Amino acid sequence: MIESLRNIFAIPDLRKRVLFTFLLLAVYRFGAFIPVPGVDPNAIEEFTKQASGTILGFLNLFSGGALGRMTIFALGIMPYISSSIILQLLTVVWPYLEKLSKEGDLGRKKITQYTRYGTVVLSIIQSMGISFFLEQTSAPGGAPLVPAPGWGFRLLTILTLTTGTAFVMWLGEQITERGVGNGISLIIFAGIVVGLPAAIFNTIEDIRTGSMSIFTAVIFMVFAVVVVGAIVLMERAQRRIPVQYAKRVVGRKVYGGQSTYLPLRLNTGGVIPVIFAASILSFPQTIGQMIDSPVVKAITRALSWGEPLYNLVYVISIIFFCYFYTSIIFNPQDTAENMRKYGGFIPGIRPGQRTADFIDTILTRITLVGAIYLSLVAILPEVLLTGFKVATIPFIGGWLDAAIPRFITEGLGVKFYFGGTSLLIVVGVAMDTVQQIEAQMVMRHYDGFVKGRRIRGRRG
Repeated sequence: MIESLRNIFAIPDLRKRVLFTFLLLAVYRFGAFIPVPGVDPNAIEEFTKQASGTILGFLNLFSGGALGRMTIFALGIMPYISSSIILQLLTVVWPYLEKLSKEGDLGRKKITQYTRYGTVVLSIIQSMGISFFLEQTSAPGGAPLVPAPGWGFRLLTILTLTTGTAFVMWLGEQITERGVGNGISLIIFAGIVVGLPAAIFNTIEDIRTGSMSIFTAVIFMVFAVVVVGAIVLMERAQRRIPVQYAKRVVGRKVYGGQSTYLPLRLNTGGVIPVIFAASILSFPQTIGQMIDSPVVKAITRALSWGEPLYNLVYVISIIFFCYFYTSIIFNPQDTAENMRKYGGFIPGIRPGQRTADFIDTILTRITLVGAIYLSLVAILPEVLLTGFKVATIPFIGGWLDAAIPRFITEGLGVKFYFGGTSLLIVVGVAMDTVQQIEAQMVMRHYDGFVKGRRIRGRRG
């Protein structure tokens, strides 16, 4: 491994890309400690500790702790992700955007520009909701989070948070273009990873003080290793469809005649559906702070962290985005047509529309398995942190709350950094980034990270 790391820095282009990526990630982490003007840092810290088991703790994960400290990067990259979701949904129903998506690089650049505009609009809306929320909230000791509320603070908060989100969006695009890996994913990855050492030290302190037994810690570590192994296994799982290419004679040469496979990933969308679903569920909390209505407040409470409706909508959103994102990045019609052009066919299936229908059927089935897997991994934090609150279910809530064991309804109190969503993002992004670095090394005749074999990421 040391030799492999040395080989990375022996390649000038790869060395520049890696150092550039680290530099921009360091800039992102530096901005996560600059507080928004007008807030009380001590009161914010006390309030964050109290809200660690709510939706704010979940959103704080994606911002790398910036939301909990209410810094200039508090919104993180989530408005950009939400804008991307909206544009992709509109691409399906709006002919103009659908036409742009088929115009190659020029059309994609135009859609990217619209995504940036949407990011600014969503950032303004979310930052306004945050400013109202800060003015109406006090720390556990009674100290106000905003000593001097008013439109001056609101406008300054909107300007600061919107500018911070635009800057984070620019950092992500620069990492993707001139660094290593996907910039947006790496920013989320960095925000999660920086909190792991503190979570580990807190766990050790809990063991030392006796609040967590050694047996519980060991069981939890074994469970975490098993979950990581399951994530790696499922992310690399493929359904291989056999493809036979007929022989073709071009001049004096004979082409084709070989057998190969069409690999279909079990989880084609990767971690994107989970991030999309989390981004969508952050909107009710923002709107609930801006509109003072009993109906809106009731909906906001029903969609709060750990509630049954929240879990239901979260799982349904993940399944929906799994199918939606898969339909965007993989087109069975194009695959079948390209296969037919080069003389390829699936044994027992007619080329053309029959082949497209066959591929689509298999893709639909394996996507359902991948969506269920993502849903199970994503709701693990509920059990580990706050449990499933069944008492609010109409008619049968009280009976279920009395019948179900306490560790299910109240959770185990495990730190959120060890949750399923964070592990899914960390493992998936790490696999993709390592695979990209290894591809660069092998292309320049260097050994990869493991001599004698290739490391496969989620797409390799």
